[in-house]
Amino acid sequence: MADDAEIQEIKEIIGTPEQIRNIGIVAHIDHGKTTLTDNLLARAGMISDELAGNQLFMDYDDQEAERGITIYSANVSMVHQLDGDDYLINLIDTPGHVDFGGDVTRAMRAVDGALVVVDAVDGVMPQTETVLRQALQERVKPILFINKVDRLIQELQLDDEEMQQRFQKIIAEVNNLIEKIAPEEYKQQWKVNVKDGTVAFGSALLNWAISIPFMEKSGIDFGDIVDHVNDDRNEELAEKAPLHEVTLDMVVKHLVNPKKAQEYRIPAIWNGDHESEIGEDMKACADDGKLVGVVTNVESDKHAGTICTARLFSGTVNEGDEIYGVGSRSSQRVQKVGIYSGPRKLPVDDVPAGNIAALTGVDYSTGETIVLDGEEIEPFEQIEHIFEPVVTKSLEPTNTSDLPDLIEILRERAKEDNTIQVSIDEETGETLVSGLGELHIEAKVERHLQEEGIDIDVSEPIVVYRESIRNPSDEFMGKSPNRHNKFWLTVEPVTDEAYEKLMSGEVPTGKVRDQDEETIREELADTGLDKEDIQDIHTVYQGNLFVDKTRGVTHLNEIMELVVDAFRDLVDEGPLANEPCVKLMAKLHDADIHEDPAHRGPAQVIPAVREAITRGMIDGEAVVLEPKQVVRIDSPQDKMGSAMKEINNRRGDILDMDDDGDSAVIEAKVPVAEMFGFEADLKSATAGKGFYNLLDQVFEPMPSNLQIETIREIRDRKGMKDEIPGVDTGEE
Repeated sequence: MADDAEIQEIKEIIGTPEQIRNIGIVAHIDHGKTTLTDNLLARAGMISDELAGNQLFMDYDDQEAERGITIYSANVSMVHQLDGDDYLINLIDTPGHVDFGGDVTRAMRAVDGALVVVDAVDGVMPQTETVLRQALQERVKPILFINKVDRLIQELQLDDEEMQQRFQKIIAEVNNLIEKIAPEEYKQQWKVNVKDGTVAFGSALLNWAISIPFMEKSGIDFGDIVDHVNDDRNEELAEKAPLHEVTLDMVVKHLVNPKKAQEYRIPAIWNGDHESEIGEDMKACADDGKLVGVVTNVESDKHAGTICTARLFSGTVNEGDEIYGVGSRSSQRVQKVGIYSGPRKLPVDDVPAGNIAALTGVDYSTGETIVLDGEEIEPFEQIEHIFEPVVTKSLEPTNTSDLPDLIEILRERAKEDNTIQVSIDEETGETLVSGLGELHIEAKVERHLQEEGIDIDVSEPIVVYRESIRNPSDEFMGKSPNRHNKFWLTVEPVTDEAYEKLMSGEVPTGKVRDQDEETIREELADTGLDKEDIQDIHTVYQGNLFVDKTRGVTHLNEIMELVVDAFRDLVDEGPLANEPCVKLMAKLHDADIHEDPAHRGPAQVIPAVREAITRGMIDGEAVVLEPKQVVRIDSPQDKMGSAMKEINNRRGDILDMDDDGDSAVIEAKVPVAEMFGFEADLKSATAGKGFYNLLDQVFEPMPSNLQIETIREIRDRKGMKDEIPGVDTGEE
C-alpha cells in the first residue's frame, strides 16, 4: 500500500475513538511477539507475505537483527476491517528480555490493551508474569494468544485432546496470575476465557490461528488443525483460518477503545482533580478538550532530530503547536506530527486524543506530561518500573577530545530510557552508567557509542549496593560549622511491609501535601510504623521517610527545605560508601536556629543535619545491602547437580526445586556480584540446555565477613578517605 493511501485510510478513522484500539504485544523472550506482529503487518499490506516472519520488520535496529531479540519498543498503526467497519489499531511490539523491561513498562502507559503471547511448548514463564504485572499496574486489559501450536503437534506429537489439556493448563496459569496481580475490581472481569473468545491459538510463523468463536463460524475444529499440520498443509490452513483475522478480530471485540479505557485508567494513573474540567476531558477522551499527553518513548533521528512518542489523553496536537513539559518546565514547538509505521513516520496535520503520536522537534524525557503552552496541570504519576538498576560500568573516552560528545550521547540515552542512570564527573571524565543488566548497558549505551565513532574504555561491571541500618539509634545532635544552629535527630529502619508500600507507587512521593495525608495513613497503616510517626511524615523519598516531630520551633519553617535537602543528599550518598540509602526513617525532634537568616543558609544547615543523621546511622549499625536476584533455572534432570553447583559456587541459596517432565526447575537467590558470566557457565554445566530467568530482585545485608572489605573497595574506587565513619561520642 502506498503511503498516501495508507495515510488517507488512517485519517478517516483517527478522530473516532470508538474505532481505535491501542495495544501492546507482550511476552517472555522468544515466545513469538515480533513474528506475530510481522504477519499482522503483512495482512495489512505493509510488508510482503513472503518476508513476514523472516523480515522482522519491527526489529529495525541492526542489533536486534544480529541478536535475534527485540531491544526497543516499536510502534505501528494499521487498519483492520470487522463486520464492514474499519478500525485503527495502534500497536506496540515490546521486548521480552528482562534487561529491557523498562521499554515494556513505558509502552504500557501508552496502550489500553495487551495481547499476551505464550509459547505452547514452554508455557507460562517468569517474564510472562512480569509483563502481566507491568500491564495490570497501568490498568491495561489482557487477552491471550497461545503460539507455536504446530510444535505441540509435530515435535511433541500430541493429539487434539492432549493439546486442549495443555491449553487449559496455560489458561489456568495466566488466570491465576491475573487474579493475583490485578486490581480488586478486575480480578474476575479480566480473566481470559476460551468460550468468550479472549483466547486464541495458532502459529505466528505459519500464519494461522483459531479461536472458539472462529471455530463456530468456520466449522474448523482441533482435529482439523492436527490433520493439516501433520499433512504439512499449513498454507491451506492459513487460508482457512488466517492469523490476522482471528487475532485482530479478538483485539477489536475484546480490548477496549480509548474512550472507554480512559474512564477507569485516568483515575488510576493521574493524581490530579478528576472532577476538574481537564480531568473530565481526559476521562471523556475529548479531542476538543485541553491537550494532555504523556511521553512514553524518545528516539534520536540523525535527520529529523529528537522524536517523542506520546499517548494523547485529551485535546488535539497540531503541527506547529507550542507545547509545554510540566516536569521540565520548558516550551517547545512541534515541527511535525505523525503516525508510526515501524521505522517510518507517516505525516499527518494533527492527531486527536486517544491516539499514539510521533512528535518531531520536541525534546522531552520519557514520562514527561505535555500540555499546550500556557497550561499548568498536575503531572501524571511517574512510570513505575518493576526492577531497579543494579549493574554499573565506568566509561571513559580513549581520546579526551571525545568527552563532550560522550556526555551528550549519554544524556540522550538516559532521556530515552529512564532505567539507564548516568553519573558524570565533567572534570575527570569518569562516567558511571547504571542499568538493569550487562546486556542493557552493552546494547543501549556501548553499542551506540561505537556506532557514533567514539572509542571508549569500559570497566568490568560494578554492582550497585545500598546502605541502611539494623536498629533504631539514640538521639544525636548536629551543629552547623558556625556553631549557631543545632538539630537533634534519630534514625531507625523502615519496616519491610512499609518499604514495599513506599516502593509500589501506592504512597505519593515528595513533600506530603494535605490531599495526600489520608492516602498515606491508609497505605501505611498495619505496616509496623507508629501511628504518630505516620501522621508526622514530612517527605517520602526513594523508599525513605523524613518525619518532623518538632513543635513550635522558631524559624524552622523558613529553613525546612534545607533540612530536607540534607536528608535527600544523605539518602543519595550514604555515609559508609556513598551508595544510596533505603529503608531509612530520619526523625527531627528539636532544633535551635539562629534568628539572623545570614547565619542559617545552606552551608550551615545542610552539614549540621547530615552530621546528625550520619551519627545516627552509625549508632544504628549502618550496613551495606547487596542486590540479589531471585532466579528460576531450568535444567535437564541429569544435569541438575551441575546447575546447583553453579549456584552454590556463587554464594547462592536454593529456595525451591521441582520437576517439570524431563526438566528440573530450581528457584534460587544469588548475589548480583556473583552473577557475571553465570549464563555462559550454566550453559557449559548443562551441555547447553540450561537457562535462567529473573523472578525478583531484593537487597539484603552482606555477610559480616565481606562488609568491611566491600566498603573499602567502593571507597577506594570512588577516591574517598580510607577511614570508615564512626560515631563521635564526645560531649559538646
